[in-house]
Amino acid sequence: MKKLYLVLAALLVASMVLTACGPTATQAPAATEAPAMTEAMTEAPTEAPTEAPMEKDCTSPDYFCVGLVTDVGEIDDKSFNQSAWEGVLAAQDGGVADEVQYIETKDAKDYATNIQLFADQGYDVIVTVGFALGEATIEQAAAYPDIYFIGVDQFQAATVDNVVGIVFSEDKAGFLAGALAAQLTKTGTIAAVLGTDLVPPVVAFKEGYEAGAKYINPDINLISTYHPGGLDVAFTDPEWGATTAKQAIDQGADVVFGAGGKTGNGALIEVAGHEGLYCIGVDSDQWGTVPEAHPCLVSSAMKLITPSVLDVVTQAKDGTFTAGNYFGPVGLAPYHDFDSVLSDEIKAKIEVIDAGLKDGSIETGYNPGG
Repeated sequence: MKKLYLVLAALLVASMVLTACGPTATQAPAATEAPAMTEAMTEAPTEAPTEAPMEKDCTSPDYFCVGLVTDVGEIDDKSFNQSAWEGVLAAQDGGVADEVQYIETKDAKDYATNIQLFADQGYDVIVTVGFALGEATIEQAAAYPDIYFIGVDQFQAATVDNVVGIVFSEDKAGFLAGALAAQLTKTGTIAAVLGTDLVPPVVAFKEGYEAGAKYINPDINLISTYHPGGLDVAFTDPEWGATTAKQAIDQGADVVFGAGGKTGNGALIEVAGHEGLYCIGVDSDQWGTVPEAHPCLVSSAMKLITPSVLDVVTQAKDGTFTAGNYFGPVGLAPYHDFDSVLSDEIKAKIEVIDAGLKDGSIETGYNPGG
């Protein structure tokens, strides 16, 4: 009887163990978790970089699709990336493009991957924004010879059949800004808060700004400061921009040129908080993008990125795409609320200088290779 009892007890324990272990083993096997993980892995790349899912099949010849890849300055930088994206949107609004999307780069190491996302989806045109994407753009253009690539601020030293670099004479736009600043200053000191000098267009803006100021007043005091960080942070640091502008103001600057994406925007907004000072924006007419700077924003040194992007995308659509470099126009933005503040003499001087820069009778002295 004792042996029988022990056998029954053992069977009862075994049954309890199986009951405890069985549901866990059947409820959470590896096979049931795998689909969820796969779904998450496939969704992550599109969820992070794109604004919205693709609505049309871009592999179809019935649709003309344009994708844009930003640098790390972000799509809503109220300056460079945003101006390029507005050019792509204009292509859609004008009936040139059927589908437009952007990928916002978070890390520079993802440039090539982000470009490839559009390429693999069959996009017809891929716009890459910024000097930093130049190498990745050329590499992907070689891998996808049937796709048109437009590199904003990417000078093409050698012609590649499916690549156009949209470039600008930033030194001329900067020259106009400097000439304006030199005529506005009452202290004889003006400043520039800039992105990194690793980017040639930023250097061109700075050199042009200083040359334009000296054209008006050879003895003017200039405070120009580059962001000390690399490409990953130099254009997304409004706090540094504000602090640097404040330092320049403390040193007597009463006009500040902000040229560095969100970093430069921080400088503009800082200046706006000081009554009686002037600031000058960059790339686009920042009166419409940085309203916080209205109290000081007398003008902006513009690279007309939006119409330039629209023009080259249209060329890609109608078959007139010409590889190499496309030189976009530059100039000063309207004076807006400061139009009545500026004297006719200042306005006339700017017009004369602008004409001289265009016909070559006035030179900025900027040497890209120097």
